Amino acid sequence: MRGPTSLVLKSLIAVMCFLALTGSVRPTDLEEARMRGHIVMVTRNSPTTYYEDRSGITGYEYELAQAFADHLGVELKVKVADNLADIFTLLDQGEASFAAAGLTITAERQRWARFSQPYQQVRERVVYRRGGLRPKQALDLAQGKLVVSSDSSHAQILRSLQLNEVPELTWRESPELEINDLLQMVAGGTIDFTVVHSNEFEVLQAYFPNLAVAFDITGEQDVAWAFEHSRDNSLHDAANEFFAQQDTQALLATLSERFYGHLAQLNYVGAKRFLRQTEKKLDTYKPHFQQAAEIHQFDWRLLAAMGYQESHWNPRARSFTGVRGLMMLTRNTARELGIKNRLDPLQSIEGGSRYLAKLRKRLGEEVQEPDRTWMAMAAYNVGYGHLRDARKLTAKRGGNPNLWLDVKDTLPLLSQKRYYRHTTHGYARGQEPVDYVQNIRRYYDVLVWQDEQHPVFPDDGQPMMLSAMPMTVIPPLL
Repeated sequence: MRGPTSLVLKSLIAVMCFLALTGSVRPTDLEEARMRGHIVMVTRNSPTTYYEDRSGITGYEYELAQAFADHLGVELKVKVADNLADIFTLLDQGEASFAAAGLTITAERQRWARFSQPYQQVRERVVYRRGGLRPKQALDLAQGKLVVSSDSSHAQILRSLQLNEVPELTWRESPELEINDLLQMVAGGTIDFTVVHSNEFEVLQAYFPNLAVAFDITGEQDVAWAFEHSRDNSLHDAANEFFAQQDTQALLATLSERFYGHLAQLNYVGAKRFLRQTEKKLDTYKPHFQQAAEIHQFDWRLLAAMGYQESHWNPRARSFTGVRGLMMLTRNTARELGIKNRLDPLQSIEGGSRYLAKLRKRLGEEVQEPDRTWMAMAAYNVGYGHLRDARKLTAKRGGNPNLWLDVKDTLPLLSQKRYYRHTTHGYARGQEPVDYVQNIRRYYDVLVWQDEQHPVFPDDGQPMMLSAMPMTVIPPLL
């Protein structure tokens, strides 16, 4: 006799058979991500993690996470946290798959999250204003006004210092202030010191030439992605597998060159001079750069940076080889471009921009941006023939002739006989185009920052001053 009990028994047996066949009650986090078709990264807006420029969304962490998503065959979705504490809250609540936000691995953070293999190292640096209080050791920090971001590794290190070395140390913390805000406060004299990661200061130092590093408060610290603590290791393991791949190591080198490789080019004296020149001269030539940029599809600020590198925006500049004008055109190049007067800034800017566009087009589609523009600038400086020699030599040495990262390492070899004797165009001062391009990139960074800088104000419309911030004096830990 069939009845309800028999049907229930058969259904139960069917479910048990299904579970036995699938071997799992529920899919893993990695399987779920692939079924959904996306993973969610939580990050923060900063010049070292995630931001938007004229080309769209970019940033070291974003580009790396995008490659991870591609590796998994899913789409990358991004959540931007308001502050560091929110990053770990979103992880804990399951609203993000992982955090990629320039997070250093600390003992305290390891209680909140599980970290991947590290992919970068940074140092914690104390920054001060030139001419102001200069701390020489941790004990000196108690003499001035010190502010850091809330829930940052900097704050954790300060608590450790207070507990173990400097019990009188006090500082202020704010969840509203990012690194750019803190550096502005030090530069403006509102506070005396802050603590930053070394890579962040390298990115921003040229914008604040009156700031300097007092000392490193730590040695090398590992930077890694953070994952929620759970029994499911699938996404965490997939990230470690991703970082172990040779292609990922090559990508890390490319990203390091793209975001950090040119930062050492602008020292304190050079930055001060550049900022003075932008105030004195740039407005005069800005309309010419903008006009040329629109015609030849460049960012006007890149052309302006190139003009500064060529002549310091001097329309009557002249080299010992007879190259002349704001964009330093040779006589032959000017003749080829139909430029009648190299000393006319409008003609010089238009001619130089047109010639750069011609070189960029000549490189072909196999060279992707931004490498294509950087190589075109190198050719502008050293000549297309020498660049072609360097690219061929790069390939012979096992490098990628379509990557600036590899070509810039090869260009200096053109000054060594054992290399240039086998090239078509022979000897070249190959280090010069490398410095040329890296300088332009750094000047460009500063011009973009100046052009797009928008101070962050509270709701009352006034700059946030130290007195408006809540005081956070951390007592010694017991």
